[in-house]
Amino acid sequence: MKNERRIIHWICGLIVVLALFFFGFIIGWFSRPTQSIFADGSESSKYLREFMDEMKPEKIREHLRKFTRLPHLAGTEQNRRYAEQIKDEWLEFGLDSVEMVPYDVLLSYPNKSQPNYISIVDGLGNEVFSTSLAEPVPEGYEHVLDDIVPPYSSFSPKGQPEGELVYVNYGRTEDFFQLQREMGINVTGKIVIARYGKIFRGNKVKNAMLARAKGIIMFSDPADYCAAGVQPYPDGWNLPGGGAQRGNVLNLNGAGDPLTPGYPAKEYTYRFNLEDGVGLPKIPVHPIGYHDAIHLLKNMGGQIPPNNWKGALNVSYRIGPGFLDDFRSQKVRMNIHTDNQVTRIYNVIGKIRGALEPDRYVILGGHRDAWVFGGIDPMSGAAVVHESVRSAGRLLSKGWRPRRTIIFASWDAEEFGLQGSTEWAEDNSKVLQERAVAYINADSAIEGMYTLRVDCTPSLHTLVYDITKQINSPEEGEQGLSLYESWHKRDNWTSDRDAPRISKLGSGSDFEAYFIRLGIAAGRARYTKNKKTERYSSYPVYHSVYETFEIVEKFYDPSFKRLLAVAQVRGGLVFQLANSQLLPLDANQYADSLRKYANSIAQLGQQHPEEMNMYKVSFDALFSAVKNFTVAAMDFHERLQTLNRADPLQVRIMNDQLMYLERAFIDPLGLPGRPFYRHVIFAPSSHNKYAGESFPGIYDALFDIENSADPHMAWSEVKRQISIAAFTVHAAAMTLTPPA
Repeated sequence: MKNERRIIHWICGLIVVLALFFFGFIIGWFSRPTQSIFADGSESSKYLREFMDEMKPEKIREHLRKFTRLPHLAGTEQNRRYAEQIKDEWLEFGLDSVEMVPYDVLLSYPNKSQPNYISIVDGLGNEVFSTSLAEPVPEGYEHVLDDIVPPYSSFSPKGQPEGELVYVNYGRTEDFFQLQREMGINVTGKIVIARYGKIFRGNKVKNAMLARAKGIIMFSDPADYCAAGVQPYPDGWNLPGGGAQRGNVLNLNGAGDPLTPGYPAKEYTYRFNLEDGVGLPKIPVHPIGYHDAIHLLKNMGGQIPPNNWKGALNVSYRIGPGFLDDFRSQKVRMNIHTDNQVTRIYNVIGKIRGALEPDRYVILGGHRDAWVFGGIDPMSGAAVVHESVRSAGRLLSKGWRPRRTIIFASWDAEEFGLQGSTEWAEDNSKVLQERAVAYINADSAIEGMYTLRVDCTPSLHTLVYDITKQINSPEEGEQGLSLYESWHKRDNWTSDRDAPRISKLGSGSDFEAYFIRLGIAAGRARYTKNKKTERYSSYPVYHSVYETFEIVEKFYDPSFKRLLAVAQVRGGLVFQLANSQLLPLDANQYADSLRKYANSIAQLGQQHPEEMNMYKVSFDALFSAVKNFTVAAMDFHERLQTLNRADPLQVRIMNDQLMYLERAFIDPLGLPGRPFYRHVIFAPSSHNKYAGESFPGIYDALFDIENSADPHMAWSEVKRQISIAAFTVHAAAMTLTPPA
């Protein structure tokens, strides 16, 4: 009996414990955040709509105004104060955590006691002309004159070279080839002058160095920095004659801080000596405005160039070397005293912890530092990020929480070579390679007034189109049209598809380390110009003192609806990547792009049919690998259709395959001579950092191959690069196959 009572007692106790557990479970179940977003249901669409509707154009205007009142160059006190302000406001908006992350990197500033300038000197060494020391300050900003850095080329070495001047057009590889091969002009020991545009300024400097010039001057020609029929600022949005483009002239190739390539610039990190720093130019460099350029170009002698070398100045654009006979004794002297110094910078990193997959990260990042006020670059983008954070905070206050962790980043020192974002990527590379789903870039949000521009990895194409169909067109007279329809009407594909154009990612902004080095799916979106009719480079006041709040409000986006549309595109991409139960990445789109890129690179090789036959070069292995990838992608998406979404392990397996697909295109050895560019399918052009090339290893091997000193070795390198590409694509296809 005693034993029976003991058994009954234990059974009763067990029933009570189970009842309490069940009761607690019921309470927990019904008190959880009501978010069926994890199942991709209607609640997900509801929250996406709320997220985008919460974004307000007047709020974006407010953010842009407060972050463009003062100059905030990287490494300055004002830029640190903006970092602290962003941190405080992100916390007020409701993020789970926000921190300022410091790094000590090499930056570069003009010497205040010895200004940089260019002069023309006579035979006795007397200066007969000197370029401006500063830009005329726009009205309303006179009170911060002392805080405005004058135009300069950061990281230019010191020097006062003197010599004959040679005009080299845009300073592209092909321009220097034309000078040497067709015009017979050797620039060794000369000072060259190039107009801005077409390619990254650092590539111009590299080309001048390779041609053995002793210095390079760069100017903004009205043909490239003034739109037809538009007045100069402040009456219009064109560049005034006294305006000049600042910018770094590094050739880092993804290294980040020049003194700590590959590793974060922390207090414990080994640093190279300055003379051994990666990508630092070896010849003096300086930018000038077109009013000053006229004085350097108007008396030049030598050949008259081809018409496509002529800009819009009222000069002959003669090549040189040197000046006309009456001015033959005159030379050009560069007076450059720029200082390089290790300086502390600060990234601001904010996080919303994911509810179900906190170990999966979706990143929205853009830089904060500006050459002066940064009205367009970067603060139009920073204002958009700020509004995305505010909107996300509002949803958090209503009980929403994303499935995956969202990271918001305000990068520092982007203008000095993507340093803040690259150092953070290096600092967190192991974690990011394991956990990062995607990186959405948030640099300048508006560079023109015509339509949307998107650059992204192919796996994001479908998501981009889906998001833009849910956003209203910001254009007057297009009520009822979606952004997708407006974009489609203005910038349609011209060849293989009936959809708006999406471009390849190049470089020149903070996605570089995440996409090209670490293999994280990435994309960017901004408003842009009409490429078919507007021939100027970039936007006219790029990196000048005239990038003010007023130029955006008065000319680019008076209603701030274009900036709102960009905010909704970027925010919508982040929202869906963080919330969707199945990652909205499309391997079939990658397969389509690979087929197109393989055909394109093969056509480039087939321009040399005799050599292809002689050296037994074939693209068959690459085409076979692309075919394998296409089959694997189709099979993968068929399996997605029958996936049991109620099984979290099966969902996780498929999501991991999608997330790691981009990693599969990474070669740990990197591209030849560019170890930090590791993406076999996409990398910046070796001849223009801004432009993206597909199959860059093969492209570089084929570039100018007809002039190779050793054709056998050159074509062997083509074969090697084809084999690397074929292996990589085949290996990527294997990552999409079912687990064993």
